[in-house]
Amino acid sequence: MTEQIQPVRGMNDVLPAQITAWQSIERAARELLGEYGYQEIRVPVLERTELFKRAIGEYTDVVEKEMYTFTDQGGESLTLRPEGTAGVMRALISNGMLRGQRHKLWCAGPMFRHERPQKGRYRQFHQISVEAVGFPGPDVDVELIALAARLWRRLGIARVRLEINSLGTAEARRAYRERLVDYLRAHHEQLDADSRRRLQGNPLRVLDSKNPEMRALIDAAPVLTDHLDAESRVHFQAVCAALEALGIPFRVNPRLVRGLDYYSRTVFEWITDALGAQDAVCSGGRYDGLISQLGGESTPGIGFAMGIERLVALLTQAGQPAAPPAADVYIVVSGERASAFGLELVEQLRDALPGRRFELNLGGGNFKAQFRRADRSGAALALILGDDELARGVAALKPLRRDAGQSESPLPDLAAAIETALAATAVHT
Repeated sequence: MTEQIQPVRGMNDVLPAQITAWQSIERAARELLGEYGYQEIRVPVLERTELFKRAIGEYTDVVEKEMYTFTDQGGESLTLRPEGTAGVMRALISNGMLRGQRHKLWCAGPMFRHERPQKGRYRQFHQISVEAVGFPGPDVDVELIALAARLWRRLGIARVRLEINSLGTAEARRAYRERLVDYLRAHHEQLDADSRRRLQGNPLRVLDSKNPEMRALIDAAPVLTDHLDAESRVHFQAVCAALEALGIPFRVNPRLVRGLDYYSRTVFEWITDALGAQDAVCSGGRYDGLISQLGGESTPGIGFAMGIERLVALLTQAGQPAAPPAADVYIVVSGERASAFGLELVEQLRDALPGRRFELNLGGGNFKAQFRRADRSGAALALILGDDELARGVAALKPLRRDAGQSESPLPDLAAAIETALAATAVHT
């Protein structure tokens, strides 16, 4: 027997039985983002490697360890996108969409990071990224957070909570970085290998360490919010006051620094206790210096990304349906003429009743086999068409989810009869 080809490790199939939750999230997000005035943008999954090095930072785990990078046939270094923001900002610059303009954008699709696969974390994962560009004030920070909070309510997701922080300006962060480096060097012998490496290139990432043996050392480190510049402090206070006014609970976490270099001022995470170690389901913040860092005009920006796989896991835990919608009507056909006419009839019914789900029996089978298929389809109603019914110009209707007898309808009146039968079924369920 030929050996089966297995999927690439960390890259999962999304099966039909799982797709309903995905579609619920995507549909709710699309509708809500439209209500808030955000427009969809689609950017390539493949970009020049330099884009992510400049945007994310060469000393981040993403760039150092996790990117899928290769040299193409022309000798150019290319990378599968590990996140969405850099590509969207590159698109704004490349297409001349800045020059003082404001944009509210979102994109969705697969991202790629070579991480250790575990529950809620895959090497190909999917995100919805939301970006607001050209808005300098704290009001847009609050709007984005409020948008996410509204999405959780629409989806029925309750086990999430908000943590926020401010990283200040680049200048304030540089001053804080010097104090932090002095502190960490004074305790160099207590740092693990990963923290010693980060100390050389990105010391703020030491604060993100998940090593429990580092907890006491990190807790005693200087706090960034104690070293904010005055303007950033006022900005952050305005964000906090607005969240309180909107009734959105939050906790200020002074150790929240985010893993990408481009963040400044407001950063936030929606986290959950329902998914084990992978607790962040939505993360974001300001990146006021990113566009100029990529060669564009200096333009403020803020955004967030939601991990769809993690939201699917939360929906599933909350008891949301995981199966695709059932058919409304399953069409049972018997006889050569009826089988041929069944293809024509089902298309006529789809024209007459748009939005209703019809499933036509395909591949033959006796009545008993076809009714088993009808039952498995979840349909509320079976439409039965045999050569005898066709000769008399009628079709039979039999409810499958309630105890009711079989009836007949003339073919010209069939659409109305189906709606009546389905309405009666809905009343009884």
